[in-house]
Amino acid sequence: MHPSTQLDRPSTTTQGPCPVNSYNEWDPLEEIIVGRLDGAVIPSNHISINISVPRRVRPLFSLFAGIRYPGFMVKPAEREIERLIEVLRGEGVTVRQPDPLDGRQWIRTPYWKSRGFCTACPRDGFLVVGDEIIETPMPWRCRHFEGLAYRKLFQEYHRYGARWTSAPRPSLKDDLYDFNFTVPKDHEPMRYVITEAEPVFDAADFTRCGRDIFVTRSNVTNLSGIDWLRQHLGEDYRIHILESKCRQPMHIDSTFIPLGPGKVMVNPDFIDVDRLPPILKKWDVLQAPRPDKAPGQIISLCSAWLSMNTLMLDHKRIIVEHHQKSMIRALKDWGLEPIPLPFTSFAPFGGAFHCATLDIRRRGTLQSYFD
Repeated sequence: MHPSTQLDRPSTTTQGPCPVNSYNEWDPLEEIIVGRLDGAVIPSNHISINISVPRRVRPLFSLFAGIRYPGFMVKPAEREIERLIEVLRGEGVTVRQPDPLDGRQWIRTPYWKSRGFCTACPRDGFLVVGDEIIETPMPWRCRHFEGLAYRKLFQEYHRYGARWTSAPRPSLKDDLYDFNFTVPKDHEPMRYVITEAEPVFDAADFTRCGRDIFVTRSNVTNLSGIDWLRQHLGEDYRIHILESKCRQPMHIDSTFIPLGPGKVMVNPDFIDVDRLPPILKKWDVLQAPRPDKAPGQIISLCSAWLSMNTLMLDHKRIIVEHHQKSMIRALKDWGLEPIPLPFTSFAPFGGAFHCATLDIRRRGTLQSYFD
């Protein structure tokens, strides 16, 4: 894997443009962080994790929780990451990576202890809004100190003018979790494994469209967390909560994907188009095709709708999993230029292209796309 390197900037006291600048999901991409798998450990056995893992693999992950991912899973996924990095660099994008982090080390606080996880998915722990990096208060205990792997990178960005903020560090005590939780059936009222004991959220439950940010409440993002971010960002931004029909909601990037100004792709199983916020009435709402089954037996932490987990290089070019032929055809029909890449081996580590990356700089400014 490619080691973390210094920012490609001259050693000078002259202050240049801020290296962090990203307001939406589609402006031309200039710099990005890509996750890594060094020290990756199967996530710990905890109610907040177990209910988020697909039912078919839940016993397997529970049995091996806290041990290192085996090499036969890590090596092909690392090859996919290397290919992604090669393509990004070929398109002129600066690629950075976090430092290695050993997930086998015990994480301890006065209230609990846990093994770690991995740094595969930087999208979960950090939200970039303009020139600000916000470290999020993730509710999985095994991810409590994941931000340490990014500390050197963020210090460099901060040195060159980026704002660097951390949401209040959550205590993650037992009162945050409903240990009697069961996944609600379709006819039952929606409920979540996390309570409102303190603000928690994953950044991957938010997606940015300039001044308007959309979020899904989920099993990792509570209303207190959404309210904290709303207060923090202030009047320059409007946060809209999307109603999800998913019974195990976690992360918006398999539910609601902005493809450019005036165009958004939605998951037909999770989103009722008639119940979208009125602000989206003038946008083209495109229903994603059903996921194609990739060949071979895939052990995944995610649902089949990982097919929607794409990465925009600009308002036309979009990176998509190469087995998803239906998605590729749909994206072409919608006027986009898909770049197919293999990424199914990455699924056991928690995501696909959007999860595995964090765009740091896109060439654009803060705009409103709904006024």
